[in-house]
Amino acid sequence: MVINPELLKLLVCPETKQPVNLVDDSVLQKVNLYISKGEVVNKSGVIIEYQLTGGLITDDEKTLYPIRDDIPVMLVADSLSMEQFNK
Repeated sequence: MVINPELLKLLVCPETKQPVNLVDDSVLQKVNLYISKGEVVNKSGVIIEYQLTGGLITDDEKTLYPIRDDIPVMLVADSLSMEQFNK
């Protein structure tokens, strides 16, 4: 996943205002494994049924924002809490 570096500098978490960075492939694989098991919900409580092709993660690594069709979805309701992957 490639995001224009200038755009990435402008993006921040809408909830905490922290900078965000592209998620590592290893983290993305882990998230997608949990998704394939039906164990991932977004902050709205909706089960995620689609595999992620990319994501942006906050500096504190607590929140992941999915990238859909090469567009970052920077909505708190659609974000994923990373705590659910520490089971």
